Amino acid sequence: MLKDNFGRKINYLRISLIDRCNLRCKYCMPPNGVDLYGHDKILTYEELLLIIKASAQLGINSIRLTGGEPLIRRGLIPFIKTVSNIDGIEDIAITTNGVLLEGMADDLKRAGVKRVNISLDTLKRDKFQKITGKDDFDKVFRAINKSIQVGFNPVKINVVLLKGFNEDEILDFVKLTKDKPLHVRFIEIMPLGESKNSWTAGYIPWTDALELVKREFEVRESFGPKGSGPAKYYTIPDFIGTFGFITPVGEHFCGQCNRIRLTSDGFLKTCLFGNNEVNLKELSKTGDIEKIKKAIVKGINEKPEKHQISNHEVSRFMSQIGG
Repeated sequence: MLKDNFGRKINYLRISLIDRCNLRCKYCMPPNGVDLYGHDKILTYEELLLIIKASAQLGINSIRLTGGEPLIRRGLIPFIKTVSNIDGIEDIAITTNGVLLEGMADDLKRAGVKRVNISLDTLKRDKFQKITGKDDFDKVFRAINKSIQVGFNPVKINVVLLKGFNEDEILDFVKLTKDKPLHVRFIEIMPLGESKNSWTAGYIPWTDALELVKREFEVRESFGPKGSGPAKYYTIPDFIGTFGFITPVGEHFCGQCNRIRLTSDGFLKTCLFGNNEVNLKELSKTGDIEKIKKAIVKGINEKPEKHQISNHEVSRFMSQIGG
């Protein structure tokens, strides 16, 4: 069992497969995009597999593939099939913006993906185009229904709360859980990426959003779905799904943190809001799995007790860290 110096069990690795994305969400990227890594800087699948094998031997059993947008990376399906056969890996999940998901859902499920998170910040086409720069709302909504159909469980919808943009849709998102087995998670905006200098203007406390729902519905606390992670979950009587809140600003959940992150260029991060990193790409080039394991353990031993979200400026965009 892999534990940090504060007794937290570490069993969850989030991997950013690529720093590129096919959307340009305003709180994540500037309109002209960010400086992208060259292909020589991104971890190859061979390097990734070596790092995943090393992690699994240490006790990591849950993998989440993120980006950027992971579905745009070529060769993804065969890679996932290989990961699913690694000893010790019990769970593979993916976080996606959903644009390409409808056409790939069947193959992803057969390859070994069990769970899917779909990022969607509005249920209105015009607002979707405004915030993402693309008119792809219909594709994403079809992907949600397709994900339920193919049997991903759970299917989660990630909604970044944004003042002046989608607070009027909170109830509409909650209503999605009435007749569909969906788990909507409202996420407080964080000082990362393009939002790091202006995030307070868009910040909605999770407690305000919860009170809004309580004025409309009878709300009960819930354990939430499998793999619920740091979210606080709630349910409404006779609703099939749940809704919840991820609260990195309003109420941090560092005491229960079980994760580490691998950036798309091969650096291990043990805290989303920290700048301490371990270069695993250089070690993966050697092919020495024992050296990689020692470096992972060293990084975890330096994992902070809690984040310093108010005192540090994170040097990377979320697409580089792994959303």
